[in-house]
Amino acid sequence: MITVEEAQNILLSHQLPLKVEALPLDQCYGKVLQEDLFADRDFPPYNRVTMDGIAIDHASFSTGQRVMNIEGVAPAGAPQLSLEDRHACLEVMTGAILPSGTDTVIRYEDIQTEGGQATIQEENIVQGQNIHYQGEDRSAGDLIVNKGTVISAAEIGICATIGKSVVKTSQLPKVMVISTGDELVDIQETPEAHQIRRSNVYRTVSTLGELGITADTAHLPDDKEEIRRRLSGFLESYEVIMLSGGVSKGKFDFLPTVLASLGVQKLFHKIKQRPGKPFWFGTHPGGSVVFALPGNPISSFMCMQAYFIPWLNHSLGRSNYDLPHAILSESIQFKPDMVYFAQVKITFSRDGRLLALPIEGHGSGDLANLVDADGFLQLPRGKDEFEAGEAYPLILFR
Repeated sequence: MITVEEAQNILLSHQLPLKVEALPLDQCYGKVLQEDLFADRDFPPYNRVTMDGIAIDHASFSTGQRVMNIEGVAPAGAPQLSLEDRHACLEVMTGAILPSGTDTVIRYEDIQTEGGQATIQEENIVQGQNIHYQGEDRSAGDLIVNKGTVISAAEIGICATIGKSVVKTSQLPKVMVISTGDELVDIQETPEAHQIRRSNVYRTVSTLGELGITADTAHLPDDKEEIRRRLSGFLESYEVIMLSGGVSKGKFDFLPTVLASLGVQKLFHKIKQRPGKPFWFGTHPGGSVVFALPGNPISSFMCMQAYFIPWLNHSLGRSNYDLPHAILSESIQFKPDMVYFAQVKITFSRDGRLLALPIEGHGSGDLANLVDADGFLQLPRGKDEFEAGEAYPLILFR
């Protein structure tokens, strides 16, 4: 049995080879960027008007000019106009290029227009006001977004602004999610007294969906030869195999033996943690990796959040993947010499602190308890009293 830290290090040293694909911009949301993004021109590309109003030469205002003839109108999207008479003005719209010969914009709210003239009614006019200057945000050639960033709506906007209609991103792996066990029936079936419905596979697939992965699914009965036959095919066709159940010490837990017979190298099997101790991970010579998660629903879900997601993020080249910390709002006792992933409800204090309220359940089979929690607080080995007010790493799943 290995430590949590050892398991994490093993996982991160056996990442999938990074593959890059070029995708149309409208398919890039949530993907990991695999190229740096640079400004193709100044941001903004010209001195931009930020208020509807008039553009003036401030020097004329400073010498007492308050009534000015309106020479014309500069709308957004039109070529730059020029102010011919420095004692006159031009009407300008938000987004327009600041006319040459002007250096200040006054809002319509601060003037009165009548008979082709504008009368300035505000005395506190500052030279350069209401102008977004060329290159003020970024200069042409500046690095705007780093490789390794998860693409959000903000990065989509940057790509559109710099003309990136096709973007290099990390290619997501092909994943097979497999449930095991004769006690499981599908969700549309009515289970017998000795059966339960398949829930782990649906929860796992939905988690993968949040990560942008559309996974295939299968179910394996407690039949050693059929497990071997079908797993052999899956190992050839998928980069990631995710199994649920069948990795403990029971007489029908065939997976460790079958995986070994198929050439999958076991890298670890049990971790000093609760829940989720019987968690199996290995690699196949063909390049695929196998995550054999515990069958108990809380254990399976926790291992997915605490291990698979960080592993995937590193495999995809995501940068800056650090866990936030939350403060225990109630004390917890946990005596076993294991890392304890405590289910918690998250709240916020009025002074801005992130608080974690422990949610008591009935063990790793208490699936319903997950709906009351927002995440897992990772409590370390080496102590059995965790006091209210102490801060620990938080794995959010909601």
